Amino acid sequence: MINNNSNNESLPTYTISELNESIGLLLSRGFAPIFTLNATVSKAQIKKGHLWVTLTDGNARIDGVVWSSRLKSLKFLPKDDDGVLVVGKLNFWESQARISVQIFDIKASISTVLKQFEIVKSKLIKEGLMDQSLRKKLPKYPKSIGILTSVPSSALADILRTAKERWPLTKLFVFPIPVQGNNQKEIILTLSKLKLSNKLGINALVIARGGGSREDLMLFDNELLAREIATFPIPIVTGIGHEDDLTIADLVSDHSSATPTASIVDLLPSREIAISNILESKKRMQEYFYWFFKNKKNSLISKKRIFQSHSPLIIIKAKRNQIKNMHQLFEALSPSRWLKRGFSIVTNVTGETIFSVKDINRNDALSIQLVDGKISTKVDNINYDKI
Repeated sequence: MINNNSNNESLPTYTISELNESIGLLLSRGFAPIFTLNATVSKAQIKKGHLWVTLTDGNARIDGVVWSSRLKSLKFLPKDDDGVLVVGKLNFWESQARISVQIFDIKASISTVLKQFEIVKSKLIKEGLMDQSLRKKLPKYPKSIGILTSVPSSALADILRTAKERWPLTKLFVFPIPVQGNNQKEIILTLSKLKLSNKLGINALVIARGGGSREDLMLFDNELLAREIATFPIPIVTGIGHEDDLTIADLVSDHSSATPTASIVDLLPSREIAISNILESKKRMQEYFYWFFKNKKNSLISKKRIFQSHSPLIIIKAKRNQIKNMHQLFEALSPSRWLKRGFSIVTNVTGETIFSVKDINRNDALSIQLVDGKISTKVDNINYDKI
């Protein structure tokens, strides 16, 4: 309890400036020089080049400011109702005894990221830009690929190494892009230039970004960037973040890979598999030609035999043998041969051969042909054999 009758001369006396200065010293000595703050932006506006925000948690509020010298380096500019994570320090304005937060960096909270993701996703689904039928088929053996990523980066190094090991025949063209912050315009500009003039003959594009927090990937939830990817004339493969990360860019791309390295693996053929397939094809071709030529050889041998069996020389020879055999048969059956063996030929006066005694009568004139001449005779008597 304060004694109102106490001597006022024993109490410390301040001017307003001195009081405010003392308060400022207490704050600077007793409070963390730099801290992080989870908050929601209830109001954001730029005045005279500075960003002024009102931060709240629903129960209390405090003002914050990003000075113009710092504003250009921010990767995220908050809007009203955005959840944010602020890095800053306390500012005490001695002239007004007013406290604010001087903001060094400000990032979207995961709630803001997911909110934007769902808003853009819902809008693009209604417009049909996430329809699977719009997905372009990836080239089987791409001659040239464009890589859009930050340079230098571990993601790019992994992509280049994997591409060289997997399929070194494909040319890679690297296009440096920012992969964080409010830099969608730069990526869209790069895509627009490639769309208007593809003098490099690029068959597909890879948009890659290495791991990070989901908040760091918010750039790839941008609606304008998503529309550019969805309507691009050649296939686009995304490899953004980790395996569990999913962005709007992944949903509208022609193929979404788990990681940057996986994106180039999914796009390029495997040299080892290709060599194995070639060797297997070579083996099958060798077997095919072996049996093909073997069958052709057997067929030619069969045809040769047929041709040989129908050869004019063989036919002539066979005919010759046939004639010879017939000649021998004719000679064996020749009358002269039988005459030489003691047989004779009997004919009547008209020259008809007599085969039986029934064909002649007594007193018929006959002619008997022997081996060395003829005999003319007359039938005196006919004797019949007894049967």
